[in-house]
Amino acid sequence: MDAVNPATGERIATYEADSQADVEAALARADDAFEAWRERPLREREELLAVAGDVLRENEREYARLMTEEMGKPISQAVSEVEKCAWVCDHYAEHASAYLQPEGHPSPPGADVQTVYEPLGPVLAVMPWNFPFWQVFRFAAPYLTAGNVGLLKHASNVPGCARAIADVFEEAGYPDGVFQTLLVGSDAVDDVLADDRVRAATLTGSGPAGRAVASTAGQELKKTVLELGGSDPFVVLDDADLDEAAETGAWARNLNGGQSCIAAKRFVVHADVYDEFVERFVDEVDSLTVGDPTDEETEVGPQASADLLADLHEQVRASVEAGATVLTGGEPMDREGAFYPPTVLADVPEGCPADSEELFGPVAAVFEVDDEAEAVEKANDTAFGLGASVWTADRERGRRVARDIDAGCTYVNQLVKSDPRVPFGGVGVSGYGRELSEPGIKEFVNRKTLWVE
Repeated sequence: MDAVNPATGERIATYEADSQADVEAALARADDAFEAWRERPLREREELLAVAGDVLRENEREYARLMTEEMGKPISQAVSEVEKCAWVCDHYAEHASAYLQPEGHPSPPGADVQTVYEPLGPVLAVMPWNFPFWQVFRFAAPYLTAGNVGLLKHASNVPGCARAIADVFEEAGYPDGVFQTLLVGSDAVDDVLADDRVRAATLTGSGPAGRAVASTAGQELKKTVLELGGSDPFVVLDDADLDEAAETGAWARNLNGGQSCIAAKRFVVHADVYDEFVERFVDEVDSLTVGDPTDEETEVGPQASADLLADLHEQVRASVEAGATVLTGGEPMDREGAFYPPTVLADVPEGCPADSEELFGPVAAVFEVDDEAEAVEKANDTAFGLGASVWTADRERGRRVARDIDAGCTYVNQLVKSDPRVPFGGVGVSGYGRELSEPGIKEFVNRKTLWVE
């Protein structure tokens, strides 16, 4: 597997892919490790997770540099990602015991009835390149602490990150086999998932990848959690603080080069403030610093590969041909590397890519609506249902509109984000299941009824 720097096109390193024999050995280690790990006291598992958080902090610059080199994330955002991974370790190190506390139920005199939470076994995690550390720790922190063991199949363009994450758990003192990285291609996923020793799977990625994993897991009757794509609406109502909405919206669309499932993608703006918002929004987008991702001042780096840039530009080109207007950006940048400028499209026709598809890059589509009801209708005019953001000076109005939008997580006067303290996930073609908080740690456990007479 080659790791290629998208800012320069240069090959950073080459990693030897795991053979079929390597995968078989990893599965055997995971199976063996689970039997002892599940019996390890929960408090000890929490303590090890706290150490993993310490390891992340001690090496944050090294891990951040690796992310920047392999997928182009601006270095300041990469440092923040490592810090967030340490945070999720801290969270479950502190709260796992409370989350997994047995729950009592009404029972007849002389009986004690509880639900207890027991781990399932080895869990396969198929993870993407866009947040190469966070996506992994988002599953590993709760699932391992609940007593499961993890097998990571990471994206093929971030093999160094995949290896580094395995090193974090090893350095923290986790037993051999509790967390392992499989350096394999996507064609190996079905066989691993079908193996009897693998008990469940979680995937963050594209719709086709999610359907493939869900299909195989369904045939094998194995639990899955899927976090797939999104086309999140960013609704600006007529009483919104336009300066704050424009500033936050520009960041919500272009963070991580726009390569985020929960990025704001469709800006749905009330007609009474449309012109003023769009002017401010374009100014904010134009003010973003695009450049070398190793520079601390850079806000938008390259796309993760030249192929991804080409796919994004084809969606923009098709949308413009259909009638969309480019307000800023719209063409690949004339410089070395896979750089695409922050772009804003207006007058977006119904059914064109900018309207109906996920644009996984720094391209915002702006839509004008006449009233609140039409704003909700446009926000829900998508097969996706991951997140949504609503902007208004009236908190109760915001709460009402947010409740009417079909999404797994809705935010009022805030960008959509994942946070260890609250559940995260989507509906529709954005997937199912929840990560983080208490629901996240309980996705891959046996909720066993224990009746003692």
